[in-house]
Amino acid sequence: MLTVTDVSLQFAGSTLYKHVDLKFAAGNCYGIIGANGAGKSTLLRILSGALEPTTGSVTMGADDRMSVLEQDHFKYDEYNVMDTVIMGNRRLYDIMKEKEALYAKEDFTDADGEKAAELEGEFAEMNGWEAETEADQLLNGLGIPMDLHTAPMSAMDGRQKVKVLLAQALFGRPSIVLLDEPTNGLDIESIDWLEEFLMDYPGTIIVVSHDRHFLNAVCTHIVDIDYNKVQMYAGNYDFWYESSQLMQQLIRNQNKKKEEKIRDLQNFIQRFSANKSKSKQATSRKKILDSITLEEMPASSRKYPYVGFEPEREAGKDILFVEGITKTVDGVKVLDNVSFIANKGDKIALVGENEAGQTALFKILTGEMEPDAGSFKWGVSTSQSYFPQDNSAFFEGFDEDLICWLRQYSEDTTETYLRGFLGRMLFSGDEVYKPAKVLSGGEKVRCMLSRMMMTHANVLLLDQPTNHLDLESIQALADGLARFPGNLLFSSHDHQFIDEIANRIIELPLGQPGCLDRTGTYEEFLEWKHNR
Repeated sequence: MLTVTDVSLQFAGSTLYKHVDLKFAAGNCYGIIGANGAGKSTLLRILSGALEPTTGSVTMGADDRMSVLEQDHFKYDEYNVMDTVIMGNRRLYDIMKEKEALYAKEDFTDADGEKAAELEGEFAEMNGWEAETEADQLLNGLGIPMDLHTAPMSAMDGRQKVKVLLAQALFGRPSIVLLDEPTNGLDIESIDWLEEFLMDYPGTIIVVSHDRHFLNAVCTHIVDIDYNKVQMYAGNYDFWYESSQLMQQLIRNQNKKKEEKIRDLQNFIQRFSANKSKSKQATSRKKILDSITLEEMPASSRKYPYVGFEPEREAGKDILFVEGITKTVDGVKVLDNVSFIANKGDKIALVGENEAGQTALFKILTGEMEPDAGSFKWGVSTSQSYFPQDNSAFFEGFDEDLICWLRQYSEDTTETYLRGFLGRMLFSGDEVYKPAKVLSGGEKVRCMLSRMMMTHANVLLLDQPTNHLDLESIQALADGLARFPGNLLFSSHDHQFIDEIANRIIELPLGQPGCLDRTGTYEEFLEWKHNR
C-alpha cells in the first residue's frame, strides 16, 4: 500500500496541486492522466521520493520495495545488459557482486567463509538462483534476443535501451512499480507483451502514458490531474472519459433547465410585481429566483488543437504503385522486394518491429532516399505532404519566432492569418513570438502538422506523428485524419490511433522479403496474423 496524505506542491510561485489524498493498493494499476504541464511526471517524482512536496507525506509498507523506470538511457553504459536488469533489485545485485569478490580471493579466510554463508542465505531467500532466468524471460518478452543479454549497454541502440530499462524496473517483482511513459520507443508486439504482464501483476502499478489502448488494457483506476486537483476514479481510461463527458453534459443540462426556470420567474415577476393581487406571488417567485445558482462549469486545463486537412483537389483513380523496392541501411536490409498498390481511399498503416524499414520507405516515397532496387510511381493527380519522424532539421538554427517559421510555408503571409492558424494549434498570445528552436517535442509536432495542413495535399505520409503528443492532441489528430478525404500512409506505436484510422494494414517484416498486406482494421489484422 502506498499512501499519499495531504500533499501540496508549489512550483515556480504557483500551486500545482494541493490537499492530495490517495491510496494505491496492491493488485491494481493506476493511470495518471492530465494535460501537458499538469504535473503527471512531477507526481511520480513525489511518489518515488525524488521530489519533496511542499506539504504532506508519502508512505509505504515497511516490507514494500519500489522500482522506478529509469529515464537516463546512458546511466548503465559501463555495465552489460544482464547486470543492468538485475540492478532492478539493488540489494540482490550487491550480494551477487560481494559473493563473487569473496570467492575470487586467493587468501579465503574462515571469516570470509562465514560471510559467504550469510550472503548465500540471503541470496537464496531473495530467489537469487532464479535471477538470470527471470531477467532472460523479461528481456525475451520485450524483444531483446538471447545473444544480446550479455552485451554491453553501450552497444545497445535507443529502443533496445528502453526495453532493458523497462525489464530492470519489472525485475524481482517489486511491490510498487512507477512507470513514466513505458511504451515510448516500444514496438507494438512489445507493448502487447507488457500489457499482458501488467494485467497479471500482483503488486501496485502506477503509470503515466499517452497511449489510450495501453491505459484501457492495464488500468483498474485513473488518477486525473485537472482543475488544480488530483482525483482518483475506478475504471480504465475509456470509462473515465465517457463518465467525465457525461458529467459535463449533465451539468450543462442542469444549467439549461435552471436558466429556463430563471427566465420564467423573471417574466412572472416583471408582469405581476405591479399587480396588487399578484404581488405576494411575485414576491414568492423573487425569493425562489434569488435561491437559484447556476453551476459553474469547471475550467479544465485540457486543450484540444484543431487538426483539419483539406485537399486542394481530389486525386484520380491512380494513387501509388510500389514495385520490388529493396533498401539496405547501415548494413541491414530493411526493405526486401516490397510491392503494393495504394488504391483511392486507402488509409494504410505501416506496422511491425521494422521501424527502420518504415522510415526508409517514407523517405524513398518522398524522394529523400534512393532505393537499392525497385521503383515507385505516384499518380499524376496526387500531391504529397510528409511528416518525418525526425523533424529537427526544420527547427535547428532557426532563430526567429513561430510566425516567421510558419510564414515560410504559407501563401497568406499576414500576421493575422498566421496567428489564427497558430491559435488553432494552441499557440496563443505572446507564445507566437517564441523562437522556433526552443520548442518542446509536442510543440514541434503541432508546428509540423500546421505546415502539412497548409500544403492542401491529397496524400499524407506521417512517420510516427503521435510521438511527443498528449492524449488530447492525439485524439484531435486521430479525428482530423479520420475525416481526411484523401489517402494516408502512416506509422504509429499507438494501437488505438491505428485502429481508429486505418482501413488497410501493411507489415514490413525484417529479414524477410515482401510484406504482409491486409484490408481491414488493425484489430482484424492482428487476429488474421495470429490465426495464420
